Amino acid sequence: METPVSQRDFALDVVRRLRDAGYDALWAGGCVRDQLLGIPPKDYDVATSARPEQVRELFGQRRTLAIGASFGVISVLARKPLDPIEVATFRTDGTYLDGRRPESVAFSDARHDAQRRDFTVNGLFFDPIAEEVVDYVGGVADLEARVLRAIGDPQQRFAEDKLRLLRAVRFAATYSLALDPATLAAVQSMAAQVSQVSGERIGAELRRIVTHASRALGARLLAQAELMSPILPELAPHAAANDALWQAALIRLDKLPYATVASGLAALFYGMIDVAPMRDVGRRLKLSNKELERTAWLLAQLSVVTEAASLPWPRLQRLLVHEGAPELMELLVASLPADDASLVRCRAELARSPESLNPPQLVTGDDLLRNGIRGGRHFSPLLEYLRDRQLDGKLASVEESLAAARKWLAEQPAADQR
Repeated sequence: METPVSQRDFALDVVRRLRDAGYDALWAGGCVRDQLLGIPPKDYDVATSARPEQVRELFGQRRTLAIGASFGVISVLARKPLDPIEVATFRTDGTYLDGRRPESVAFSDARHDAQRRDFTVNGLFFDPIAEEVVDYVGGVADLEARVLRAIGDPQQRFAEDKLRLLRAVRFAATYSLALDPATLAAVQSMAAQVSQVSGERIGAELRRIVTHASRALGARLLAQAELMSPILPELAPHAAANDALWQAALIRLDKLPYATVASGLAALFYGMIDVAPMRDVGRRLKLSNKELERTAWLLAQLSVVTEAASLPWPRLQRLLVHEGAPELMELLVASLPADDASLVRCRAELARSPESLNPPQLVTGDDLLRNGIRGGRHFSPLLEYLRDRQLDGKLASVEESLAAARKWLAEQPAADQR
């Protein structure tokens, strides 16, 4: 058998080996949904009648990981650069006690395995050898009708796993599916229970919503599904009132050409959550320090750069050379008309040569110290003053800068220079 050269080939090889060993095996879940929608699957999952120990015996201990074995899941490893394939034994789930995971599982067959899954479009199987869809839950019809429907009783599906409340919104937005009325009603009636999910899990879902091209629809659906109050109570009153700030946020999200976590959150929060409260939100959602700091910077600077037409050049230059400038510019594009003077100026300045946009500093702190210039608590403001004068074209050499530093310090109270 040839070595698999793609993730799809590897997933097909796993199914073939399980079949050759006498087990039933199918592709399952998201890869089937994406394939039917014409979206190249990013990863593949395999469902099988083989028990976890049988999967490990077939593929070998060294080529498998049993991290999810208690739930019937074994990871089958591939040669790099291919990713592992998760092979899960057909199962039914026992009672859910914590609103996230079943207390126990019982191994079963494909039909019962499909019934335990969340939404019909995620409950599909595919036989890659016969190239046939295996559908026990009506997922194909719902994909054709562009509907997201919970499998069976939606209240029961959401009671089992409260994270599914958020996933309903994300899937509906990501795949442009209408929420089935009974499914939407269940989300709305149980929305408050999403607070049982960890902040980290909620944050992960929100990241995926705000960074996807459907981010504006995702925000609308969060509000429609009444999930805004439990996950982002700071925004809930604006969303409920559909006020001008909320409408502006939806327009920004829709116009944002590309979003990182930080720019997506900043587009959503701007005007409704200030920097200090945003830090509390970020900690609640377990944002990384980098995500939190970048979101805070974007929120603080967006209102500044919207006035770029009248900003002194040194102040605008610092924004345009900041490592977050590309995200800030995309937010600006999403916030202003194309002919707005501030946007026009920013684009013109960014068209400068790198040397003109961000010339090397004429003098550094070390240069000042080497020349006997010590400013005490004025040292940082002195460096900023010199940089501003340089960018304004008023200083052109090291000698001019040192002379300007001595003159500026001489004008400061002597006691402050110690």
